[in-house]
Amino acid sequence: MAGALDGLRVLDFSIVVQGPQAAVMLADLGADVVKIERRDYGDISRVIPMTATDRRSAYFFACNRGKRSVGLDITTPAGLEVALRLIETADVMITGFAPGVMERLGLGYEICAAINPRLVYATASGLGAQGPDAYRKGVDLVGQAVGGLISTTGQDGEFPTPVGAVIADSAGGLTVVIGILAALLHRERTGRGQRVDGSLLGGQIWLQASEISFYLAGGRNSERANRGHALLPAIYRVFETKDGHLVIAGVSAREQAGFFRAIERPDLAGDPRFMSATGIVTDLGALFAELEPIFRALTTAEWVERLGKENQRFAPVNDYKAVAEYEQAYANGYLRRVEHPEWGPMSIVGSPVLLSETPAEPGITAPELGQHTEEVLLAAGYSWEEIAGLRERGAI
Repeated sequence: MAGALDGLRVLDFSIVVQGPQAAVMLADLGADVVKIERRDYGDISRVIPMTATDRRSAYFFACNRGKRSVGLDITTPAGLEVALRLIETADVMITGFAPGVMERLGLGYEICAAINPRLVYATASGLGAQGPDAYRKGVDLVGQAVGGLISTTGQDGEFPTPVGAVIADSAGGLTVVIGILAALLHRERTGRGQRVDGSLLGGQIWLQASEISFYLAGGRNSERANRGHALLPAIYRVFETKDGHLVIAGVSAREQAGFFRAIERPDLAGDPRFMSATGIVTDLGALFAELEPIFRALTTAEWVERLGKENQRFAPVNDYKAVAEYEQAYANGYLRRVEHPEWGPMSIVGSPVLLSETPAEPGITAPELGQHTEEVLLAAGYSWEEIAGLRERGAI
């Protein structure tokens, strides 16, 4: 079955996570994504090994499965000519460098749009395309720091820590995808492409829109998360259990009776310090002092059963092993069981979006460096003799 983006050609000039993850989502949705890589060692994420003895790269696989790879040196005149020729018939182009880099290479927006007015030219930068800090290099940790996320993590008195995933990269990539899809819809209506700019900083600010608005409206900085959320004076917290951890994600007025039945403390429901008609807790410290030993008395599985019977809002704190074994994730296609041609039976990350008529189809393998160079160039009209000449000149 054809994907929603079937027939679209995407050129991915980006590296590591933000841009490549945006491009892999387009590939999952049916686009033909051609990754343009350095001909010597390719995307730097290729050399981020899983362990000292397992040289595979989870980063490269996750963000590049389902793509084709062309090894190209765009710093050479011949390599630049190849890139411009491929851009002539592309629908989307994704870059992942600080503003000015692609311009210096001869692949800036104005040049590319002149040769292909229908091109959607997307950039995935660190701090945005405009402003005094636009030139600065950006990676995920920079995005988490400058966007304010790190300042909210952990508990009072402890060292602030980044989130244990490249969340700024992923969020920035999603904003790039949204911009690309909007630009493609605009092109359908007008016939014209346009430039799309996404960034680590922009993605982080958007993801924290509620928390940042709290400061913008009230002038008061958010406090640390302290195992919950600084802006939510409710039972919204990570609790330790007998064998792990569990979150309670709010107890509304209608859920109060069931919650206190589940923990076998109905007496607490009548304490005005703890619950109100809106579920707001006036003395969180006192309530948590009561709840902590209660949750530590039973296992996570026991709490899941009890809280589930009372239809509460909760979840066990899963590690990645537990996530990989979570059937709910497979039922929705968020994870998929596949047969990799080299690695054998395994699970892969699927698509977070379900479409009823044009379902996403995640790729199973990531390309070897330059694996599809000749294939792509032949389709672009190059002859075997011309390809040989490009190789002799160090372009491919």
